[in-house]
Amino acid sequence: MGEGYKNFETSVIHEGYDSKDHLGSLSTPIFQTSTFTFDSAEQGERRFAGNEDGYIYSRLGNPTVKALEERIAALEKGEAGLAFGSGMAAVSAVLIALTKANDHIVCSQGLYGCTFGLLKLMKEKYNIHHDFCAMDDEQVLRKTIQPNTTCIYVETPINPTMKVIDLRMVAKVAKEYGIPVVVDNTFSTPYLQRPLELGCDIIIHSATKYICGHGDVVAGLVVGKKDFIQGVSLTTQKDIGGIISPFDAWLLLRGLKTLPVRMDRHTFNAEKLFEKLKQHPEISNVYYPGDRTHPDYGIVESQMKQGGGLISFEINGTKEDAQKFLNSLKLIKIAVSLGDAETLIQHPATMTHSVIPEETRLKMGISNQLIRLSVGLESWEDLWDDIEQGLATLGNRFEIQI
Repeated sequence: MGEGYKNFETSVIHEGYDSKDHLGSLSTPIFQTSTFTFDSAEQGERRFAGNEDGYIYSRLGNPTVKALEERIAALEKGEAGLAFGSGMAAVSAVLIALTKANDHIVCSQGLYGCTFGLLKLMKEKYNIHHDFCAMDDEQVLRKTIQPNTTCIYVETPINPTMKVIDLRMVAKVAKEYGIPVVVDNTFSTPYLQRPLELGCDIIIHSATKYICGHGDVVAGLVVGKKDFIQGVSLTTQKDIGGIISPFDAWLLLRGLKTLPVRMDRHTFNAEKLFEKLKQHPEISNVYYPGDRTHPDYGIVESQMKQGGGLISFEINGTKEDAQKFLNSLKLIKIAVSLGDAETLIQHPATMTHSVIPEETRLKMGISNQLIRLSVGLESWEDLWDDIEQGLATLGNRFEIQI
């Protein structure tokens, strides 16, 4: 795992790489190769048999990718990491590794749309069932766990409702049943939240988002115990093949170096916009983990460094009003990713979570008026000016009539 630097801001730049091992190159080299040569046939035999360390083929391991895996493991305070070609490749690899036909998964009450789609596919093809649980009560969580439950899958903050789950509580209950807890930590990153330190077992990131930070990579990361990560690497990842390219791994290493600075700025901007949004008459509800007046804010304080850069809010109107608002924006871009330098906005009910049946979606708290805002690195004043002029197009329904 490298030097084990004391502070996050140092580890995010240096962990997993030593320039002395690479001819003094300050930047991690890109090992843009599909295969690696052996000194002899006997060496090839030893490596395939697992009796000698070394590289064989980039689907099985690559030096640039290894540097990324070691760095994310260090940042999450885990034993080992594994990189994938997308966030969903990481999610599917973990869930396939933890389940077999007829098993059961307990999920948080709210999931990314494609994760929901994967669970639906697993149910249809392999009879692997799942149940949603609000996870705000120990006894309810215990009742949701079944004899064939093999893992608990949690998003926190939940996409896109921003509900925060008490990870210590979930980990405590899971340990009573010997069930691993998987946490999608995409929204927080290890800079704001480290679930392994709270008792959870496996971390997943859509590295496409804040880990990259520049909107030019699609990738996923997993962190956990060394034995589990090795098992996934040698089975689910190797045989299904959802690997990351060396160049994309290099881009993620580059993006990670500025993660703390970026997250501080994302959060600063989000806090400013949150205060403005909650006072606007065209907004009926605003959801942000950094809301100090929310009843669950004590959980946020106990497990998150800051509230992060995602805000969701409901337009005081209809789906058409929400879409009219989106269409009126000039600076903010309509797009379904998050964590980029650019501020992005989207309509979950018809975009990221459109695959979820309406009845289920509404139970998750995803209304037709809900909008998700990924706050970028621009001036928050410019962002607010754009939001304010967009809201003004909704008709001034609350203007006082004389």
